[in-house]
Parts: sequence; C-alpha cells; structure tokens
Amino acid sequence: MFSTFFYSLKKAEIPVSLKEYLTFLDAVKQGVADYSINDFYYLSRASLVKDERHIDRFDQVFGHCFKGLEVLDDLFGTDIPAEWLKTMAELHLTPEEMEKIESLGGWDELMETLKKRLEEQKKRHQGGNKWIGTGGKSPFGANGYNPEGVRIGQESGRSGRAVKVWDKREYKNLDDTVEIGIRNIKVALRKLRRFAREGAPDELDLSDTIRSTARNGGFLDLKMVPERHNAVNVLLFFDVGGSMDPYIKLTEELFSAARSEFKHLEYFYFHNCPYEAMWKDNKRRHVEKIPTWEVLHTYGSNYKCIFVGDASMSPYEISVAGGSVEHMNPEPGTVWIQRLKSHFDRCVWLNPTQEKYWRYTRSIEMIEELVDGKMFPLTVGGLDSAIQELKS
Repeated sequence: MFSTFFYSLKKAEIPVSLKEYLTFLDAVKQGVADYSINDFYYLSRASLVKDERHIDRFDQVFGHCFKGLEVLDDLFGTDIPAEWLKTMAELHLTPEEMEKIESLGGWDELMETLKKRLEEQKKRHQGGNKWIGTGGKSPFGANGYNPEGVRIGQESGRSGRAVKVWDKREYKNLDDTVEIGIRNIKVALRKLRRFAREGAPDELDLSDTIRSTARNGGFLDLKMVPERHNAVNVLLFFDVGGSMDPYIKLTEELFSAARSEFKHLEYFYFHNCPYEAMWKDNKRRHVEKIPTWEVLHTYGSNYKCIFVGDASMSPYEISVAGGSVEHMNPEPGTVWIQRLKSHFDRCVWLNPTQEKYWRYTRSIEMIEELVDGKMFPLTVGGLDSAIQELKS
C-alpha cells in the first residue's frame, strides 16, 4: 500500500525522495500516527511534502490512495464492509415513481431501523428497498432514492434528501485573498463602518494647532488627538461544504471584502446549522474544534453577528437532538441559534440562494423564523438591507 502511495506521489510530480519515504515508513513503524487517520495524514504530509505549493496535489494523491469510509464512531461504532457499498448501477426514477416511495416516518424510526439493519445484514445488496446497499429505494446506502434516508458511501448528494451523512467529509477554507469580482460588496459593507477616536493623543490635529497658535500670538501651540480608527467589531459565521459548494466564489468575495473593510473581524465555520462547536480551519476541524460556549464568552455583545449560509438542510438538523448529518449533537440547532442571537445585540443571516426559492425549502423558513425574519439574500440589495439592520 505504501509503495503505491510513494509511486503515486512521484507520478504526480511531487519531489519526494527515497530517504524521505524511508523516514516516513520508520515513523509509521514507531507508531507516531497511532491509529488515527487524521494523525496519519499529517505525518505523511510532514514527511513527504517539502513545499506548500504541492500540498493540494498531495491531498489528491492521499485521497486516491487511502480512500474509504471513516465511520461516525459516535453514531453506532460499527464498520460497514466496503463490498456492501460497491456501486453496480445508479437508480434513476421519474418524478411520478419518486412520489410513490414512502419515508419510514421520522427521525427516531429512521435511526432505530438503521440499528436493526446493521445487526441483521450479512451481505451486500443492490437495488432493493430494505437493506443497506446501492442503486435501490432503501433509506440506507448510495446512488438510489428515498425521500428520507442516511447517505452511505456516496461522494456527493444526488437528490438532496439525506437527513444524515455517514461518511467523513473534508471542506476547504475560504480564500480571503481572492480578487473581488463585485466591487459593490465592499461599498455596501463600508456603510457599516463607524470611526471613533480612542486611546492616547498621539496624532497631530493640524486645524486645531493653527487656530490655537493664532490665538496664542503666534507662539506654537501643538494640539494632539487620538488616532481615528474603525470601531466596528464584526463576527462572521460561514456555513461550509455540501449545498454551499456552488456558492464558494460568492462567499469568498464577501469574506475578502470584509477582511479589507473591518479591522476587528473574527470568523468561524460551521456546517448547515450552528451546534456545540465551530472551527477556524477546515482541514483541522475534527481535532481543533472550538466550543460555541467559548465563542459566546470571548466576544462581547457589541459584535455585529453575520451568518452566511443557504439554510438548506433536513429540518431534523434544526429541531432534533442528534439531527446533524455529521455527528450526534446533544442539543438541537435551534437552541444554539437562539443562544447566539440572544448574546449579540445585532444578528443577520445572509442567504446566497435566490430569494424566490426560499419558500420551497422548509429549513429556510425555520431559520428565518429563528433569526426573527432578519434573513437577507446575498446580493447588493440584500447586503444594503442587512447593513441597515446591523446599524439600527
């Protein structure tokens, strides 16, 4: 396996030497990475990559060589054999055929049934409507269809119906150096800035100095004032991954514009709905999460709070404990949104989805209600309205 990895790196034109490869093997033998896939990734990257320009290519090779399921251990602690998820064909149904397929009847029933399937199933299934498999109508598996299910062993969504995703997914950080394509984003954000003079008087006030010197019979009388600075504090919460992927460019433009306009800016990532933890780096999100309580205790109520997300998810992710697609959250998302909204004096939600489609997604309506109707489209007009709300 490791020799294939080494030759794949060479084929991808990553300049890895035999000595570095042997060092890597020795570190693995000594148990440096232990049994953590995350530790193994960083060990191999630190051993075999000498230039950060090659990290992206390394990630692609690593994903190709070690692709597989990293099961959500806190869900059931059960490995699903890869053979069960081997795709033979994808299921394609007409809208009329889809309407005839019924869901199991809710979150609790779905989770309880999944537990039973894991206990009972002994082999792979293709095209059925009960077992964990592929290309069928079962609520559990890949490349099929069910109005409400758990997606397992599928790289990306097909129908947007999954209420939980079994696979561990990786997201990329937003690039805050991207060149702004829409200059009006910066113009809109600029309306939120408020300048104030605070601190030690260390800047020359030329006008007052001239007036004071004239009144003083020509004797120089220097007048100093504190430096004028942007006094607005902004806190950005970015939804990342999944259904937000089509909006990466737009959110990067917003992020980049905000970084250039506000001196006091902090940001965090979440997926779909805020829960008990957030993160600053998507590559380290599984090992360096920041408790949401810590965010609330660190940043004062004077911070302008801006959520950026399409709010498109299973309603269970908002209303049910354990409803998150990625982990078993002990408290519903609605609890954390209410806590954040109650802590900060001003909060808005920017939604990149076109406003005309909002009423077709139940979760968008739920989030909009939770933020007291202060959801705005991520357009120039929507930004203007959001800024006015934050200023009031």
